[in-house]
Amino acid sequence: MLTLAALLTTSLLVVPAADPPPIHYIDAAAGNDSAAGTSPATAWKSLAKVNAANFAAGEQIMFKRGGSWTGTLNVKWNGVTIGAYGTGALPKIGGPVLNCVNVTASDVFIGDLRASGCNWAGFELWGDNIVMDTVQADNNVAGVSITDGSDSNEIRWSAIVDNNKMSVDDDNLPDDDSGAFGILVHGDGNKIRHNTISGSFHTSHDYGYDGAAVEIFNGDRNYIEYNKTADNDSFTELGHEEGQTADDNVFAYNSVTSTKPSGTFLITRGAKSHIGPVRRTLAINNSVNLPNGDGWSCDQGCGPGILKLRNNIVKVGKKVGYDDSFDTHNPADAADEDRGVYQGAVYQFTLGARSVKADPLYTSALDLRLKAGSPAIGRAEKPGYDEDLAGKSLIGLSAWDSGAYQR
Repeated sequence: MLTLAALLTTSLLVVPAADPPPIHYIDAAAGNDSAAGTSPATAWKSLAKVNAANFAAGEQIMFKRGGSWTGTLNVKWNGVTIGAYGTGALPKIGGPVLNCVNVTASDVFIGDLRASGCNWAGFELWGDNIVMDTVQADNNVAGVSITDGSDSNEIRWSAIVDNNKMSVDDDNLPDDDSGAFGILVHGDGNKIRHNTISGSFHTSHDYGYDGAAVEIFNGDRNYIEYNKTADNDSFTELGHEEGQTADDNVFAYNSVTSTKPSGTFLITRGAKSHIGPVRRTLAINNSVNLPNGDGWSCDQGCGPGILKLRNNIVKVGKKVGYDDSFDTHNPADAADEDRGVYQGAVYQFTLGARSVKADPLYTSALDLRLKAGSPAIGRAEKPGYDEDLAGKSLIGLSAWDSGAYQR
């Protein structure tokens, strides 16, 4: 039988802490694939070495800033972290290859990495619960592609810029051009928040111009919030193929500007469309300024179960908005719109009871904060969000402003 002293001694035994998961370093200039790779001084050199390795959850794969690699980084290890070390520009994974960074694993964190110049996607996601933070994707067909079945991912605080290539741009069919996607979403439950998305724009044989900051096709319950977008052909377009859905997507507190010769805020459609119906889209507290473009379009069977608009400001040079009620004179065909501020040349919808046609008094063409006296001030219903696009708290207020900025 153990004595009291022995029991106390036994209870005070210290279990050694487990060693932290290893960190692996990759240096394009001074690395050596024959080295250990576990310190900056013994860094590996090539993507081939990284792709051939067998990493465990918790391990970190760190690319040296200022370095550049040609080829594809194949992220196939669940639970790893990919990032950068050192000083200087983001490490770049680049083309010409199909995808710069191909993620087939889940529960992955990717930060401080650039994917540039690939023939399809800068980052293509196939797994779930992937977080991308402070990355850059540029000069690809799609900056980020979230594939069918890739769900619950988050893209945040990143620069998705000048993804201005087309995958199809020809005269073979009248409606098959495609490309210039900032973020292309096929999955469900993804969050796209606090990003800069710009330059998703290219000429098109079929449409004149094409491209989208965020395009949703077959994706449900995605949240596109607090993004600043500029010079894209459209902010968003939604649709789905037969047997799929693109329902319950939310667009909130986004800033949408462009100096391009065309542009559109939002395009969706009803059941009469071959890529519809797109049900229960919500656009709330967005600010739009497209001097050469159009506002929103809800076509081919619109109705309150297709599109709800609340607290938006839409200032455009052409058509402000369109829904089927303009053609059928049937209120049941109308989008559920209210508490908006609209300015433009053509109105093909019936304004909600508390919406108004007026100059929103933006600070400037690119700064969509409100000047004093704006008709958007105090016009909104309670949005259900805690802060505006600038991070200003909305908690405890008794009146809310339409648009992405609370004055």
